[in-house]
Amino acid sequence: QVQLVESGGGLVQAGGSLRLSCAASGRPFSTYVMGWFRQAPGKEREFVAAFGWSGTDTHYADSVKGRFTISRDNAKNTVYLQMNSLRPEDTAIYYCATDVFPRLRAGVPGYWGQGTQVTVSS
Repeated sequence: QVQLVESGGGLVQAGGSLRLSCAASGRPFSTYVMGWFRQAPGKEREFVAAFGWSGTDTHYADSVKGRFTISRDNAKNTVYLQMNSLRPEDTAIYYCATDVFPRLRAGVPGYWGQGTQVTVSS
């Protein structure tokens, strides 16, 4: 069983930055790749960013490319999402998830965190 716990959400003004963290436990961290999704009010959950098969290559949604960066600290079993130049449309609940890359990228990972709210004011 995998446990994922997100933190770091909050309220920020447009143009500001936040860093989300996702601490993983329960199985070897290197088995699956990690990623981030988000769900805005009234919308479906969408892919944001993830590590690829190699564990070092990264993938981003077009809407966040150049503004968001996914990174990891293997020693801490933690993945981060650095979010810069935030926009009101980035407002959502952000979830981290883990599974093999094809399932993660398809939006059907087997393990999800509980989510953390990010609100960007205009």
